Amino acid sequence: MGSYRVAVSGEETSALFEPATGESKALFVCAHGAGGHMADRGMQAIAPRLRERGFDLVRFNFLYREKGSRRPDPMPLLRACFTAVVDHARRELQPRKIVLGGRSMGGRVASMLAADGFACDGLLLLAYPLHPAGQPGKLRAAHLPQIRVPVLCINGTRDDLCRRELMDSVVQTVSTAWEMHWIEHADHSFHVRKSSGRDDSEVLNEVAEAAGRWVSRP
Repeated sequence: MGSYRVAVSGEETSALFEPATGESKALFVCAHGAGGHMADRGMQAIAPRLRERGFDLVRFNFLYREKGSRRPDPMPLLRACFTAVVDHARRELQPRKIVLGGRSMGGRVASMLAADGFACDGLLLLAYPLHPAGQPGKLRAAHLPQIRVPVLCINGTRDDLCRRELMDSVVQTVSTAWEMHWIEHADHSFHVRKSSGRDDSEVLNEVAEAAGRWVSRP
């Protein structure tokens, strides 16, 4: 376990490696969402749950967050950063199985890399942003049919960035093994109202359990 620096396009960013607490089943390079960072509350909450279910984790900051900005970098720079972090992890950790993904925008970047043939063993997408909030006509799905690795995509049924009927239609266009796991009553942040009879901790446990089952399959 430990933090380190990764060179990216003439700059550097921070990354953190955390081993699984039991048997290691895969290395998950987990990227943060557009408004978050590698140590935000959501990332800190899900990380130990994933580690308990067999994931070694690498978390990192995209360059804009490393510099304290809240405005995401252009997609080519987001992709370059993700690629540099994965390449570093391959060299230093030599994982037998590597899964890319992350929250919202981070998962979207990973999906675009995979669609272009970037080597990995699977994608774990947490709250995939299928469209901008309130703009269901602007789908971010054109690249998804090009993905050839197994995918687990976890979204809430109240996610303003992923209408269920639209995502279900998109999944019909892909040829890879794409599994959708819908979290009842959860929003884009995996938050649930008290009226649902559940709390956020239970939801995160469900997310981690679904991920653990998926990564344990042969």
